[in-house]
Amino acid sequence: MAESKDLLQVLWSGADVLRGKMDANEYKTYLLGLVFYKYLSDSYLATAYDLLNDEMPYDLEEAQRQYEEIMQTSDAEDLLTELKASMHYTLDPDMTYISMVKAANNNAFNREKLQAAFNRIEESDELFNGLFTDVDLYSNRLGTGDQKQSATIAEVIKVLDKADLIHAEGDVLGNAYEYLIGQFASETGKKAGEFYTPHGPAQILCRIAMTGQEDKKGLQVYDPCMGSGSLMLSCRNYSNEPDFIKYYGQELMPSTYNLARMNMFLHRVHPENQHLRNGDTLDADWPTDEETEFDAVTMNPPYSAKWSAAEGFKQDERFMDYGGKLAPKSKADYAFLLHGFYHLKQTGTMAIVLPHGVLFRGAAEGTIRETLLKNGSIYAVIGLPSNMFYNTSIPTCIIVLKKHRDGRDVLFIDASTLFEKEKKQNVMRPEHIDKVLELYNDRKSVDKLAYLASFEEIKENDFNLNIPRYVDTSEEEVEIDLTALSNSIKTTNDEIKTANANLLSMLEDLTFGSEETATAVNEFIEILKEV
Repeated sequence: MAESKDLLQVLWSGADVLRGKMDANEYKTYLLGLVFYKYLSDSYLATAYDLLNDEMPYDLEEAQRQYEEIMQTSDAEDLLTELKASMHYTLDPDMTYISMVKAANNNAFNREKLQAAFNRIEESDELFNGLFTDVDLYSNRLGTGDQKQSATIAEVIKVLDKADLIHAEGDVLGNAYEYLIGQFASETGKKAGEFYTPHGPAQILCRIAMTGQEDKKGLQVYDPCMGSGSLMLSCRNYSNEPDFIKYYGQELMPSTYNLARMNMFLHRVHPENQHLRNGDTLDADWPTDEETEFDAVTMNPPYSAKWSAAEGFKQDERFMDYGGKLAPKSKADYAFLLHGFYHLKQTGTMAIVLPHGVLFRGAAEGTIRETLLKNGSIYAVIGLPSNMFYNTSIPTCIIVLKKHRDGRDVLFIDASTLFEKEKKQNVMRPEHIDKVLELYNDRKSVDKLAYLASFEEIKENDFNLNIPRYVDTSEEEVEIDLTALSNSIKTTNDEIKTANANLLSMLEDLTFGSEETATAVNEFIEILKEV
């Protein structure tokens, strides 16, 4: 194998091959798909080598050589049986990434072989169904004609070969994949909203959702609008038992759903702990037939999306206990919130990002909000800086919810100034994130930053949760010393008079070469005398 370079640098350099041919939202599919295929292929060869030699290979080319040899023997069937049991898929020797790289280096790359490898993986197990659907190896975006299209894919394959995905320790590979997703989100702009939550808000959401649950073994995390799965996977960073977390997620967009599935594997999440579904969260409830309540619910749904708000939903258990009201058709924010809250365990924590309108809008949303507050369900409201998200510049907030807690007070945090400006987006640095968590955990009023409001105060405000009603961030106007101001004005006037007098004196001493100039200057002198 080619000498391994810095993983991030190699993976990102693969984008350079595609960048001039299509926009970021398209080439992210090719790059992330090919990285995932390389990971599956390399892992497969490494596992085969381990089964044969009881050790991991140093060189995948040697693993490929041994695999080719044994596939010509009577032991091939037994090896394939073991590989299928442990990997959930099998590959022919000419379907591996190593094989594709050799062909690419010899100008003999065959797209049909790569497509066959994709098909084999997808057909091997339900886990992989449709995973490579979006990686269109025959797209005109890759170039005009078979030769140019094949050459483009071959070039990406050669560039990615420099990345060692097998010997990466811990979460290095998963974190590199997250980095790629974040970079694509930055390049994609508004389209990124469907698959990516920026680092700052994501860390706040996950740290809050995990608070008090760090030591729980077999923790269950749920995100019904999971995008690339990054929010759920971030919870691993705050668990002392990360290998035992079970992930339940749903995503509407098929391509984004596939991205989340790849993301899970690249973070080495065991297949038994992945419970992901491609579907519409607001259309029909899910999950309903396995685990239905979760320790941590994290959500960043599409803001103020449209939904049917059909009358039948009033009998839906998710929405039926809120004064007979449903979230309005034009703003599904509370529909998403109530769906997530319905699936929260009695002992769990939910954190959701929504636009500020949910804090104060009236009508049906006001009724739902009032019911949640009377039940003590809303635990905290955190105002984030504006221009944090790729799909909107409006300010957003995090709402934290809990079930059956003592008290109905609500902690308000104004974090709108805790950011740094970076290129097009505002970014929350680690110190900003830490400050929000400090305020959240201390749960007490702090001047200009936080306020712990009693239920009575909220009731007096007609259940309006608009943050400025509770956290006063206004600055007192500096008192003006009128005497000092008068003295300053007098001094300035005296200085002006002195300067004018000096100027007049100089002008009157001048001599002129023409009558016209003398007249003009004399007129100016008369004006100065009047000042």
